[in-house]
Amino acid sequence: MKALTEGRYSGRDGIWAVFELGWNTQMRIGILEHDIGRVILKRDGGHRLDRGWSIAPNGGEPSYEGRARDSVEGFACPEASVTEQDGTVVLAAKGLTAIVTLSPFGIAWHRTGENRPFLQDRRTQAYFVSRKTGALQHVMARDDQERHYGLGDKAGPLDHTGRRFKIDAVDPCGFDAELSDPLYKMIPFLMVDGPTGAHGIFYDNLAVGEMDLGCTIDNYHGPFRSYSAQDGDLDFYVMAGPSVPDVVRRFSWLTGGQAFAPKWSLGFATTSMTIADAPDADARITDYIEKCRHHQIPCDSFHFGSGYTSIGHRRYAFNWNRDKFPDPAGTMRRLKEAGMQPVTNLKPCLLDDHPRLNEAMEQGILVKDGATEQPAVAQFWDGLGFHVDFTNPNGRTWWRNGIQSALLDYGVVTIWNDNNEYEIWDEDAVCNGDGRPFPQVLARAAQPLLMTKLSYEAQAAHTPGKRPYAITRGGAAGLWRYAQTWSGDNETAWKTLRFNLTQGLNMSLSGMFNIGHDVGGFHGPSPNAELFCRFVEFCALWPRMVMNSWKDDGIVNLPWMHESVIPQVRDVIKLRYRLMPYLYTQMWRASRENEPVVRPLFYSFPEDRSALDVQDSFMMGPDILVAPVLEEGAQDRQVYLPEHAGGWFDFHDGRHFEGGQIITVQAPLGRLPVFVRCGAIIPVTRQIDGIKPSTDTQRELIVFGAPQDVTHADLYEDDGDTSDWQGKGRLELRFQLQRSGRDFVMSLDTSGAYRPAFDTVSIHPVGIEGQIRIETPAGSIKVVQGKPAFQD
Repeated sequence: MKALTEGRYSGRDGIWAVFELGWNTQMRIGILEHDIGRVILKRDGGHRLDRGWSIAPNGGEPSYEGRARDSVEGFACPEASVTEQDGTVVLAAKGLTAIVTLSPFGIAWHRTGENRPFLQDRRTQAYFVSRKTGALQHVMARDDQERHYGLGDKAGPLDHTGRRFKIDAVDPCGFDAELSDPLYKMIPFLMVDGPTGAHGIFYDNLAVGEMDLGCTIDNYHGPFRSYSAQDGDLDFYVMAGPSVPDVVRRFSWLTGGQAFAPKWSLGFATTSMTIADAPDADARITDYIEKCRHHQIPCDSFHFGSGYTSIGHRRYAFNWNRDKFPDPAGTMRRLKEAGMQPVTNLKPCLLDDHPRLNEAMEQGILVKDGATEQPAVAQFWDGLGFHVDFTNPNGRTWWRNGIQSALLDYGVVTIWNDNNEYEIWDEDAVCNGDGRPFPQVLARAAQPLLMTKLSYEAQAAHTPGKRPYAITRGGAAGLWRYAQTWSGDNETAWKTLRFNLTQGLNMSLSGMFNIGHDVGGFHGPSPNAELFCRFVEFCALWPRMVMNSWKDDGIVNLPWMHESVIPQVRDVIKLRYRLMPYLYTQMWRASRENEPVVRPLFYSFPEDRSALDVQDSFMMGPDILVAPVLEEGAQDRQVYLPEHAGGWFDFHDGRHFEGGQIITVQAPLGRLPVFVRCGAIIPVTRQIDGIKPSTDTQRELIVFGAPQDVTHADLYEDDGDTSDWQGKGRLELRFQLQRSGRDFVMSLDTSGAYRPAFDTVSIHPVGIEGQIRIETPAGSIKVVQGKPAFQD
């Protein structure tokens, strides 16, 4: 590649400061918001791919055709000045400044009022392009004290420093949660936290790439990190922070935010390839429903593995195996009557003997081999096949009609987009591009993104007035606008618990707020009773809780698979339902305010340096600390409680602990260590047999400890799936508890027109001396004093 080391400033073009860098390249630098800068490198006067699908500021949804790469729509583009002096060009706006050195060429990004840059290009050769291929590289200086997070679903410890990751997507079934790379998603977003605060950088490039976070050491350059891509455009966004929450919220905003899923999707769910693969699959589903009733296990959805589509041992999209499922509509109806929403797995590859392959080929809706003009061949589960092209409008119509006629019309509620990593390795593969074709290597990850967008919109059109809910395993940045996702086909192993935890935290820091893990482990040996129970505990308080498995021995992960721990498994699942009002409120905040639900301890306690090193627990929202048992044979565990005024309370029994210390707590099977910060107000319910808003007639607030001055808590309610969740279909309750001498005053503000099944909220204090006086306006929701929590 050629190093671009010499620059010449050529003037302004709208918001852009423009530089010529040699080798027929041009760099454009602009400030889009008070805390967002952008850099675009053009080669030969244009772009390798003139559009993208990830950027959606202010909720500006890109079309299927993509957002024009040069667009600045949705951004404030504040007024900026440019000054040039002594080989330096300064682009400055309120909040953000880019100082550009012309020789050797490089950019230093500063926040207003700070002398030290928070992000600086490497002083020796920061930009590279290839004259022979589409390859490129960007290299930045790295401080040894910086920590690196993000990159989506990456394996290993929480801090990525010293690692090198491939930005690519494959189907790594049974992956090693510590070491495997790549996994399922292509998210070239990096967050850096260190001496100058936190900042983020997102590369809007959908080609295969690599992120080197200090793995490479070169004596000629000093510490550095780099991003490189095999093709595509160098087009990156800089988020100034300065805090970790600032960066996470801004990246979520930049890419369109998290879809607000219906409430039932937060309930416990089950799927298994083994059930849908069995010759008597329909009977096994009936048996599953009956066993849930018998064992009193709440379950709000059943996810069909792809075996429902089988002919022989192979799987065919939009086919129903009528030997296994003689009456699909009847099966869906039976599940719904049991309170379980049906979800079906769907894969975008048509095998080479698919019953409708000729139809798809005649319509030209498959990704093509540009050298032969025939469909591009790919290896799939059961043989060779061809992928539907979601950049082709005819392909989208064909797929949408299939979703409607083969799934939604039978009563399926949700599409689970699976095996959609688009492993087409043909270098000549071409996407239709809505009439403007482009090589697939430039945007392979756009296909699962558009596949998921299509299923989301098909469901919304099928049930107007209700919020759609989609699931995807693969995709690019922005997939969260449509879907829930998860860490993938994890291995049943003790170390999976530890590293799924850090993997999930990095997914959450990367904009994926609706996430979880396959309960019990998808692949590998069947878990023994202890590991199974610990898996259930570990997964119980993530947004997604789905028991999903495929085992060589045919033994399915089900709540009753080990009789010795059925009571413990039931209790942990019911703990999730007990906390459902709190979890649902956090999901609402995630969609409205770009706040992650699950976050590392340092996110909420940035001043506590000890919290930086904690990788074995997590925060659920701002108030609840979850410390799952991760070690075999353990009956207790050590937990670090961050420094916090007033300390912490055990959620189970109300015991008080000071913050800023490591404590040891008992953790027998079935008892998930959960702690609540002092001053928190946690909404809970007694409806622990499933999610049914129309019959959820009780709501309680547990007040954990006295606030130093004043504390607030939100409670969000609606009918569970209204599309009018930001309008009249909502009810927002904002509680305030304020100290008044030795006593306290509780007040309530409400907005929205929804009327829940409950008309009273009862207050239950923990560790509070003094009285709570309730002062709320007259209205439909009354607040009353209840007995202290944990009182016999």
